[in-house]
Amino acid sequence: MINVGLYYRVKEGHEKEFEETFSKVVSILKNSDIGFIDAKLYKRVDDPREYLIYSEWKDLESFKKFILSKDYKETTTYGKTILEGRPYHKIYIEFNENK
Repeated sequence: MINVGLYYRVKEGHEKEFEETFSKVVSILKNSDIGFIDAKLYKRVDDPREYLIYSEWKDLESFKKFILSKDYKETTTYGKTILEGRPYHKIYIEFNENK
């Protein structure tokens, strides 16, 4: 399993729209068979226009296939209308010294 942190800055006045869109996209991904497990949305405490989506994926290949998909491209095209700057992501794998 891998985790992906997706970082976004939303244009002023579009916070609720971003949050609602997140919920819809997660629902769609949970009902698909692409290797998506779950995601949580976090809002930055000192700047409520900055968000982190922390997602779980079956493996790196599943995430890579998703970001190359038509659905992802449509979502990012829409995102350009409500986001400031370019979003970015970081990929993490669990590190546990006890293993």
